[in-house]
Amino acid sequence: MSAADTKPSLSLVIVAQNEERTIEQVLASAQGIVDEIVLVDSGSTDRTKEIARTCSARVVEQPWLGYSAQKNLAIDLAKGDWILSLDADEVLTPELASEIKATLARADINGCAGYTIGRILYIGDTAVTHGGFYPDAQLRLFRAGLGRFNDRLVHEAIRVDGTVGKLQAPMRHYAYATVADFAAAMEKYARLSAQEYAGKDSNHWRYHIVNELVHPVWTLFYRYVLRQGFLDGSLGWRLNCIYSDYVRRKIRYLRELRSQS
Repeated sequence: MSAADTKPSLSLVIVAQNEERTIEQVLASAQGIVDEIVLVDSGSTDRTKEIARTCSARVVEQPWLGYSAQKNLAIDLAKGDWILSLDADEVLTPELASEIKATLARADINGCAGYTIGRILYIGDTAVTHGGFYPDAQLRLFRAGLGRFNDRLVHEAIRVDGTVGKLQAPMRHYAYATVADFAAAMEKYARLSAQEYAGKDSNHWRYHIVNELVHPVWTLFYRYVLRQGFLDGSLGWRLNCIYSDYVRRKIRYLRELRSQS
């Protein structure tokens, strides 16, 4: 049997809704290394599905199940030996695509069950590389059958049964077109985070009013000064202020929910 016959297959899986701004770039960046593309769409009203089909993706329509459930459904639909699970705004760099291809070509692949990949955050076309926004490594590549998304309302992540390695090349994360989009997302995540912890036996400090005063200040100092967010200029200042306010809001929203229970 030739090496080509034994080369493991790779499936790209994505969940999407109204992602026409980035989806073509995402799919194009991976087409040279994947054997199939599975896109689970939850009711797009723009050109997302049309673009995906043009890029040879298998489009499956599914009403929204929640972040983790929707992404796990996409994983279940994949046929490859390995899964590359990307968000609809994550673009592989050429260096990363080559590294993934080379990694899968190795016979034993170091025995790893999955690999993390660093992300460079973009606001519009501007990269943000300090202040804790980079490398923001996420587990995105894993062996089929060994990885699933954990059951969380927000900041869901893949958990694998086995050793996790790290790829060196980054991907580009075109998450937000504007700073206002970033701020809106932080507001949404703050509320989801509060909902996540409201039903748990949370430590009282997590939603204490003193924590609401202290934690955001520390977050801003840590990210803007110690993690050198100032090197991203005025954009770095704005983003880190918004992020520290996100920390304040999720504490306040959690306290409000706990007071209602």
